[in-house]
Amino acid sequence: MNYALVFRLLGRLLMMEGALMTPSLAVALIHREGDAVAIGATILLCLGCGALPGYLLSPKREDLTARDGMAVAGLSWLLLSFFGGIPFVLSGAIPHLHDAFFESVSGFTTTGATILTAIEGLPKGILFWRSFTHWIGGMGVLVFTLAVLPRLSGRTSLLARAESPGPTFSKLKPKMGDTAKVLYALYFALSLAECVCLRLAGMNLYDALIHTFGTAGTGGFSNYNKSVAAFGNPLIEWIIGGFMLLFGVNFAVYFHAVRREGKPILHSEEMWGYLGLAFAATLGITLTILPEYPDFFSALRHGFFQTNSVISTTGFTTADYNAWPVFARALLLLVMCTGACAGSTAGGFKISRVQLLLKSAYRDLEHTLLPRKVAVVRFEGKPVPETTLGQLGVYLFIYLSVFLIGGIILSVDAADPTTAFSASLTCLSNVGPGLGQVGPTGNFAFFSPFSKLIMSLLMLGGRLEIYPILILFSPTVWKKN
Repeated sequence: MNYALVFRLLGRLLMMEGALMTPSLAVALIHREGDAVAIGATILLCLGCGALPGYLLSPKREDLTARDGMAVAGLSWLLLSFFGGIPFVLSGAIPHLHDAFFESVSGFTTTGATILTAIEGLPKGILFWRSFTHWIGGMGVLVFTLAVLPRLSGRTSLLARAESPGPTFSKLKPKMGDTAKVLYALYFALSLAECVCLRLAGMNLYDALIHTFGTAGTGGFSNYNKSVAAFGNPLIEWIIGGFMLLFGVNFAVYFHAVRREGKPILHSEEMWGYLGLAFAATLGITLTILPEYPDFFSALRHGFFQTNSVISTTGFTTADYNAWPVFARALLLLVMCTGACAGSTAGGFKISRVQLLLKSAYRDLEHTLLPRKVAVVRFEGKPVPETTLGQLGVYLFIYLSVFLIGGIILSVDAADPTTAFSASLTCLSNVGPGLGQVGPTGNFAFFSPFSKLIMSLLMLGGRLEIYPILILFSPTVWKKN
């Protein structure tokens, strides 16, 4: 590992985090609820701790290797999550450091799992920072840094690739810095559109920003104990439900839309597969829960909202789906496993991986019947290399193994297997609410500190596609280049 380069990058990322806390400090100063000192002190701590390695270290080589990129990705998310939890502790909102770290990891990874039981009594500056971590983490902290500091180092696409969701990574522009700027321009435009819509629907500016951050980052933190259900406004639910669906789409689709390139959009198997699954699950859930609601449109509203909340891994709630029929909960579990599109802000296994695995399975079945036929797996009109298909199988094995091991460990604290394994799956998929004790009306506070650490690693692994976190435990990565 190129230690000087890696720690210089980490130092600058830490300083970036301090700068990103300033809007929360402004909110705290406006409302004067006693949290400004905690946020201000954390900003100074981030700037001070980041400046030393960020500007005093001078690496002999500026080349960033794949190993360095993976290490930066894993270490940066751990570091930012740790410092991101400090305002919670200093303000007294979350007294214990392990709880604050869990809440911060949940925010940056856009999971939305929480240990808080009384959200509405917390200072507004703290709640703003808690939700703003969703917006930061949604597109990726490294992508954000590359957008602001595109000359951070050479081969910067390795940084974006290390934290990008999905089986493949492609740049929208020749330079990674330009790609990062395009992504954040689209991200900001969609976020602004949602915020305006929520204001027009009757939300005040503070609530609109909080729920925009949660939707854009597909995170799901709300400043109300009842989440979106607290508003009791069907129009707000339709707006947030629609934008949750939009933020689960690959941002390359929006890039093509802005450039008026209709062909890549029409031929996007991933997008149509995602929208088709969301539509089918919404219809199935709506028909299943219809007896629970006074009319079809009420059932459709809740079915649409909860389906999009789970498939986009956002985690907002308008109803206690734990009380829904088993078939409806099974459909939610299905879309929780698939997740949304690669290249979006959503978590999960990704619909493109599911499609490729299905195509590969069909090709192998066809080869069994017709052994002499040469069949190539194609995705969105392009042949998929055999190495990519092999990597998909390995990733599926690792994903399932991590999920099962996590569920077994969490079963020590959980009252039933449903709670333990849904907690493992919802953390690994970055969804937030699960089933059982961690359902939409519960939280994760009852778990032990060790279990919360395991769930924090699951959330980080899910957001970073597992490998950057696993690589940190390999002795090879710590050897000097």
